[in-house]
Amino acid sequence: MPRLLLIAPETSYRIAPYLNAARDMRLDVWLAAHGPTMPSDPRLKCGIHIDLREPDAAVEMILGAVGARGIDGVVATDDNTVELAAKVAEALGLPHNPVSAAVYSRRKDLARARLRRAGLPIPAHRCLNMHAPLAPQLAGLHYPCVVKPIAFSASRGVIRADSEEELLAACARVQAMLGDAEMPEERERMLVEDYLPGAEIAVEAILHRGELTVLAVFDKPDPLEGPYFEETYYIMPARIADDVRAHISERVAQACAAYGLTEGPVHAELRLHGGEAWMLEVASRTIGGHCARLLRFGTGHSLEELVIAQSIGRPIVPESQKDAGGVLMIPIPKAGILRRVEGVMAATRVRYIEDLEISLREGYRLVPLPEGNRYLGFIFARAPTSDEAERALHAAHACLNIVVAPLFELSDARASMHLEQMLERKPSLPARG
Repeated sequence: MPRLLLIAPETSYRIAPYLNAARDMRLDVWLAAHGPTMPSDPRLKCGIHIDLREPDAAVEMILGAVGARGIDGVVATDDNTVELAAKVAEALGLPHNPVSAAVYSRRKDLARARLRRAGLPIPAHRCLNMHAPLAPQLAGLHYPCVVKPIAFSASRGVIRADSEEELLAACARVQAMLGDAEMPEERERMLVEDYLPGAEIAVEAILHRGELTVLAVFDKPDPLEGPYFEETYYIMPARIADDVRAHISERVAQACAAYGLTEGPVHAELRLHGGEAWMLEVASRTIGGHCARLLRFGTGHSLEELVIAQSIGRPIVPESQKDAGGVLMIPIPKAGILRRVEGVMAATRVRYIEDLEISLREGYRLVPLPEGNRYLGFIFARAPTSDEAERALHAAHACLNIVVAPLFELSDARASMHLEQMLERKPSLPARG
C-alpha cells in the first residue's frame, strides 16, 4: 500500500477528513502529531509524537520513525505544520514547497514583505516590537487600522481600532494571547495595517509544478467590518462578475509566485476595494474547519483526496462543480459553559440543508473572538443558486437556540476562602460504637 505521512496538531479539525480520504484511497497513514496523546483510530497505521516547538528535533524523530519503510507523500493539515512538512518532504525527496515559501505562507509579517516586493496590492502596514515602547512605533498610522498576531489563524486576535487609544487597548489584548504562539519571535511581534473596506472573497486552489488551478471562489455575505472579524458564511460560487473572478485568480497566482509556492493546496483571502483585489493572505493548506466538506470534484472526489493524490504523485484532474452551496461556521454567541444546542432537528429540516454538525460537547468552555479559535459547529447547504444556499443557512441558524451558562472564575485567594468555608460547613460524622 502507498504510505501517506500526515503532520498535524493533535486538535486539528482536518485530521478526520484526511483519514477518511486516505481510507477511501486505500493508503496506509502515518500521523505525526503534536502533543502527549495520539488519536486512537483504526485508520492509522502508525503514530509519531512530535513537538512543533522543536522543529529540528521533530524532523529527526519523523525520519527516524519512517526509516527505510518509505513514504509516498507528505501532507500538512494546518498553518503551524506546513514548514515542518516541507522539511520532511525535502529530506525524503518528495514533491514539496520550498521551506522558505512555507514560512511565508504562515507568517503574515514576512508575507507582507514578499507581496510588497512583488508589487502586489496590500494594505499599508508595519510590524510592532512588543519589547520596545509602543508609542513611537504608532506615530503616523492611519485610522481605522487592524492589529493582528503574525502567525495565528481563524481570525484569532484580529481587532479593528479607530483611534490610538483603541489601538493601544487592542495591542494589550493581543499581547495577552501571544503566549500561545509556537515560536519566540511570534510572541514578540504583531502586525498593524490599514483597514480596507469592501467585500471579502476566499479562494480555494491547488498548485502543481507552479501551475495554479482554482477550485472554488467564495463570497462572504456578512460584512466583516470589525471590531472583530468572525468568519461565518461562505457561499459558492461567489456572486461576482466573470472579469472580477479572473482578476482574483490572477492575483492569487501572482501571490503564490511571490512566496515561491509550487505544490499543494492554497487557501487565499482577498478584499475588493477601489476596483482592485487586495491580498490579505495566502496559506499553503486547505480551507479551515470542516468547510472542505462543501467541495466535491469530478466523480465525488473530496478536496482531501485531491491533495493526497497530488502528494503521492497521482494527481486528479478536478472537474468544475455544477451546483451552488454554502457553509455557516456557527459563531459562539458569548463566553460561558455550553449547556446544550436546541432546535437542531428543525434546522436540518430546512430546505437545501445538507448537514449540521455541532463540534463542541456540552460542558465545553466557550471563548468568543478575538481570544477564541474554535467554532461551535457547521451547517452545510447545497442548492440550485448561491442566493438559495445563503437563505437556507440563515433559516437553519435561526432555528438554533444556544444555551450558555455563565462562567464564574475564582482567584486563588477566593478559591481558598471558598474551600475553607465549605469545610467549616461540612457536617461531622457520628462517632462509631
